[in-house]
Amino acid sequence: MHVKNIHNKPYNFSKLTAANPALKPYVFTNEYHKESVNFALPEAVFELNKALLMAHYGLVDYQLPVGYLCPPVPSRADYLWHLKDLITPKFNMVKGLDIGVGANAIYSILGAQLFGWQMLGVDTNEKSVQLAEHNCLLTPNVSKLVTIRLQNYPGFIFKNIIEPDNYLDFTMCNPPFHSSPEAALKGTNRKLKNLNLQAAPRLNFGGQAHELWCNGGEALFIKRMIKESVQFSNQVGWFTTLVSKAAHLPKLIKQLEKLKAEHRIINMEQGQKITRILAWRFTT
Repeated sequence: MHVKNIHNKPYNFSKLTAANPALKPYVFTNEYHKESVNFALPEAVFELNKALLMAHYGLVDYQLPVGYLCPPVPSRADYLWHLKDLITPKFNMVKGLDIGVGANAIYSILGAQLFGWQMLGVDTNEKSVQLAEHNCLLTPNVSKLVTIRLQNYPGFIFKNIIEPDNYLDFTMCNPPFHSSPEAALKGTNRKLKNLNLQAAPRLNFGGQAHELWCNGGEALFIKRMIKESVQFSNQVGWFTTLVSKAAHLPKLIKQLEKLKAEHRIINMEQGQKITRILAWRFTT
């Protein structure tokens, strides 16, 4: 993890259960005589991440209906710390666009609470937008800095969102990684196996269809994003996205080179999980 990410250290369950008492029933002492939770249980995962948000990021409350994607806070904070290193703010107030904000609105909330950034969170799913707005309203400071907006044209990513007079220091995205529901379930079972947990018929971090998969998976989604970003080259400092599969990078980089875009790859590691941020900009 990023050296400044507070989640580099083991969880302080005394602090976390004090912030969110609903977490306490899920805490147990494992075979290594350390406190933990059962990450195969969606309820435990949600209460843990809610506790992290309340204990470390000043959230008053945090709510997600059953079945929606519960974000692992430590890795989400890592993305933002790397963004902070990357960007050079053009004005006093840093402004960022969170593409696919989801019902959890996690990147927008953390951007506001970690660094005081002004965040615009966008999603194509109306229900997710409503839930994200509700989560932001639960904490006054978040509601002042975060705006949630519906993308009415799912065929576009930036169009109809970035207005002609807008300037953004960065865009960020955690694209749907999978190409089908079956691939999503296979991915969560692999994750549970890596954690030495029994595979389950449901996703331990939850997730609606639009949050987990799209036709063509992340590779096609990012290709679309790169292609459309050219139209907004003078309005964004850095375009960024997570790339789950390293095998997708060569073709994405080839596309960026063809467009004469400066690009960087920022590697991130959280436990056994390895992912990377692909960042690009049009300096000309």
